[in-house]
Amino acid sequence: MPHHALEITLTRPLNPAELDAACRRTPLAANCDTTRLMALVPAKTPDRAAHRLRRRLKDRLPLDVITTHYPDASRQVLLNLALPPAAHAALQTAQKPEHLLERAVHRALAEHTDHEVKRLEHEVRRLLAHTAPARLLAAMGHALTRNPQGPTP
Repeated sequence: MPHHALEITLTRPLNPAELDAACRRTPLAANCDTTRLMALVPAKTPDRAAHRLRRRLKDRLPLDVITTHYPDASRQVLLNLALPPAAHAALQTAQKPEHLLERAVHRALAEHTDHEVKRLEHEVRRLLAHTAPARLLAAMGHALTRNPQGPTP
């Protein structure tokens, strides 16, 4: 059975006792600050190796992400995440791609609108530094009544 090199990213550094307990379960190599570990796991596929490693260590280590250390023939790296129940449920009931795209477009338009409002506010403050508010308001009203077709690009 082939062995797969897996890299484990931890949510926090390990203390020596935790690392020792995990190493008794599965041979591991740690980096200098014990936030990343390496393991060789026998399994038919990298996916099975990642699942096997997570099952072995889930109660012993604060696992965040398990990845294959080397890309496969398609130059892909397997990413194994343990999602919280709420995130898992959200993915299971995910909306159609059109709805996700629609929300992303709405978010981008709102961000653009916010940026435009801030830009206009900055310009108004710059103009107010050189003229009285009443004159600026009169000039804006005059400009708006003479240009009814809307703003120019």
